[in-house]
Amino acid sequence: MLELLWLIPAFPLAGFVLLAVFGERLKPRAIMWVGVGSIGLSALITGLVTATFVVSPPTGHRYIQVLWTWMAVGEFTPVVAFYLDALSLVMISVITGVGFLIHLYSIEYMRGEEGYRRFFAYMNLFVAAMLILVLADDLVVLFVGWEGVGLCSYLLIGYWYGDPNNGAAARKAFIVNRIGDTAFLIGLFMLVAHLGTLNIQDLMVRAADQWPMGSGLAVAAAALLLGGAVGKSAQIPLQVWLPDAMAGPTPVSALIHAATMVTAGMYLIARTHVLYDLAPPVQAAVATIGALTLLLAGLSALTQRDIKRVLAFSTISQIGYMFLALGVGAESSALFHFMTHAFFKALLFLTAGLVILSLHHEQDLFRMGGLRRDLPLAFWSMVIGAASLAGVPLITAGAFSKDWILWEVWSSPKGSPWLWSAGLIGVGLTALYSFRMVFLVFFGERKTQPMRSVSPALSLPLGVLSVLSIAGGWLELPSTFFGGVSIFSRFVETALPVHTEHGLASQELIVETIVGVVAIMGIALAYLIFVHRPQAVAEVVKPEPVRKVRDILIRGPFNLLYDRLIVRPLAWAARASKTDPFDRVYDRLIIRPFLWVAQVNQADLIDQFYDAIAHIGETIHELLLRLQTGHVRWYTAVLAGGSVAMIAIILATRE
Repeated sequence: MLELLWLIPAFPLAGFVLLAVFGERLKPRAIMWVGVGSIGLSALITGLVTATFVVSPPTGHRYIQVLWTWMAVGEFTPVVAFYLDALSLVMISVITGVGFLIHLYSIEYMRGEEGYRRFFAYMNLFVAAMLILVLADDLVVLFVGWEGVGLCSYLLIGYWYGDPNNGAAARKAFIVNRIGDTAFLIGLFMLVAHLGTLNIQDLMVRAADQWPMGSGLAVAAAALLLGGAVGKSAQIPLQVWLPDAMAGPTPVSALIHAATMVTAGMYLIARTHVLYDLAPPVQAAVATIGALTLLLAGLSALTQRDIKRVLAFSTISQIGYMFLALGVGAESSALFHFMTHAFFKALLFLTAGLVILSLHHEQDLFRMGGLRRDLPLAFWSMVIGAASLAGVPLITAGAFSKDWILWEVWSSPKGSPWLWSAGLIGVGLTALYSFRMVFLVFFGERKTQPMRSVSPALSLPLGVLSVLSIAGGWLELPSTFFGGVSIFSRFVETALPVHTEHGLASQELIVETIVGVVAIMGIALAYLIFVHRPQAVAEVVKPEPVRKVRDILIRGPFNLLYDRLIVRPLAWAARASKTDPFDRVYDRLIIRPFLWVAQVNQADLIDQFYDAIAHIGETIHELLLRLQTGHVRWYTAVLAGGSVAMIAIILATRE
């Protein structure tokens, strides 16, 4: 079955082509079957490939499928090939599985929207690009998928392009990602120049053989790739685009945050972890960026009024946990948190979409309330999702993945008390803002009358994701939990390093207990503030300094920097020059000289040359016409004169 690997990205890509080319002729039902069916077939093939890989693992626990040779320039012969190992298998399983549930949900959520065909075409292309990214055997092919998800994010964030704000949000995502992508591209040039290949596995082998630990080249290459990862995964300082990406439809937000795009940076670092092992300063920077991001984004999530922006900042924070794990060399725990995060974040976004749809597209948390009896499915789904996000111990998938990360940070030689403390504070913040959202939406006084009907296309994905948000954590239980279950770590250890023997079980139990207690305390504090004493919030933000800090957190500190360093200078330049500066240079050096020459040469010198030839011909013609008099005596005289002249010439020549 492994030879069917190429079909996994091919089906979504084919769905995009069909919808883009023939979609105008298709009815909504046919569009639905193509858009959702293509992802369903991809998920089915992924299941068959996974079963084959697990039951009959290929040699070396990796499978390479070469599709064609892209180019051959000397020894540089990049091929278009897919590389399947435990890491990419986990990624494609989540992308196709969660992606299919989001597409299924979109059938009802997007029904009746203008551009129904366009929506599913873009979504199919988005999934195809992400699958190409994670299956790529070569950094060139990976970069194709990398830019593909960037393009699709622009198209989907600006899906409702009639609103200028949506267009601005799409452009912002595109511009900010170009900053990181430029660094990534320079890194690729550097790697191929010094190591002679862009095949990922060959690169890692050559880097380990040729570059010593701490090598300047290794540090520079790792830092450049980190620039790309920071942009795609919305980490400090390039995280400013993700909250504004909520301008797109809710299923788009779910797909971006749970299964595609923002996890690309995490995947890139995990796939090239050998390079980061050779560059300790950059690896430490990864951990530091993750720690700072999870704290800052957690604080920002705590101040948001828009339910989708709360979840957006939550995603930034949870990706920060993945970067924290990557920075201490715990790639397996980062991958496990990626998987559990995909489950509960997709659940939270789709539940938020159900609430928004039921409240006639209302997204303000403070205009909701008292909905737990009217929307029981949404209530229990959000409780499960928020509990997993907060890391409620013993019963949620998010708790097991987050515990693993914090245990790795605590026990790893590359960790530190400061990093662990940041992660622990983040646990408290996560519990506080996640249940703040739950209490504001479902408790208190009802402010808007909801619609009660829920379509099966909306409810089925919520049910499946609810189960996964709880049971997904059982794939990796710590040794302190019924002796431990290591299904996940044993599976991925063939592709990523797994660290399991860092300390005593008693130490691990203490760390897990502290993390669990902090999560419970965060939930309790949220209840006290937002249910028991809701007026306490107004009292806290009364002082002017507190209000200013809150306003900064609402927008995001780096949004202010983005506004001052990019948006305002561009606006000023536009006002100062009226046109693009390069247009002015083009006007001075080319347009104006050309117009001057055209004005001087109105009569066209070239045409005058040919006009002169024609005039000479006409003059000769007029002279010859005068010889045609009609008098025989004149003709005889000319003939006699000509004969005398010819005889004279002959005689003169003979002498």
